[in-house]
Amino acid sequence: MSSLFEKNIDELSEADFENLFNAEIEKHSIKEQSVVKGIVLGIDNDRVLIDVGYKAEGYVSVSEFINEQGELSVEEGQEVEVYLESMNEDEGCLVISKSKADQMKAWETISSAYKEERTIKGLITHRVKGGLSVDIGVKAFLPGSQVGLRPMKNLENLINREFDFRIIKFNPRRGNIVLSRRALLEEQRKKQREETLKRLEVGNIMKGKVKNITEYGVFIDLGGIDGLLHITDMTYARINHPSEMVQKDDEIEVKILKFDEGTQRVSLGHKQIFPNPWNNITSRYPIGCIVKGKVVNIEEYGAFVELETGIEGLIHISEMSWNNRVKRPE
Repeated sequence: MSSLFEKNIDELSEADFENLFNAEIEKHSIKEQSVVKGIVLGIDNDRVLIDVGYKAEGYVSVSEFINEQGELSVEEGQEVEVYLESMNEDEGCLVISKSKADQMKAWETISSAYKEERTIKGLITHRVKGGLSVDIGVKAFLPGSQVGLRPMKNLENLINREFDFRIIKFNPRRGNIVLSRRALLEEQRKKQREETLKRLEVGNIMKGKVKNITEYGVFIDLGGIDGLLHITDMTYARINHPSEMVQKDDEIEVKILKFDEGTQRVSLGHKQIFPNPWNNITSRYPIGCIVKGKVVNIEEYGAFVELETGIEGLIHISEMSWNNRVKRPE
């Protein structure tokens, strides 16, 4: 059956004309409980007059057009979208709202992001029971367990900061939206791990970030994979604790000493990047020469003296004096 629009005007019947007329009316008509476009006709101190192409105009409070900087974000002649709540033909006015239109658009964006598993930006506004409240155009909940890869003690530090989130629960009927930042971080970490594994070979030198410090060494994040830098492999010099060399979140170059693909355990070294100071030591310190050094450790049996970084020697208590019997090196 041919379309009405394909017929010659002489071929159109009265019924055809009526159908065309109704179709055109339907195309340009506006409906209650929907978002419609309108033109700003005027602005006074309190209200914005908007024409949505109907028999009557509607007013919106000026406050709905005030932006975050406290400035009016609309001007006369501008096209805007508003929510048409009702059409009161008897009183000759429309009940419209700019804020509700923004809210409906936000819900559409959220619904689309949820279905397509896309990220959505949001501003963390305040602390609530069990987590944080996030503004993504509407209020959403970020559980404390979904804030990061590891539990955070001071969630207040995130307030007034903007992040990307993944929507993990969405119930428009109840107005319930649950977000996760952890899901995105896990995805990023997985990609980093895959890239790191390609470069993870014994002998390679890589950059990493200090993740955790213990008495026996430092755990280094190489990019999705952690490695252990033992205290004995940090420096040729004497240190009592790893914190003497590095602090948390410091970036450091390390050399891959061992890598077990099965357990994905990585042993790292830092001092191995530099020449071993003990190489060719006899040419620098031949037997019988007199040198100056710094006392770096004292034991009951003697004192350890540093000649240069990484090179120490022991002065036994019996070698400290010809004349006096030394009972204590101190």
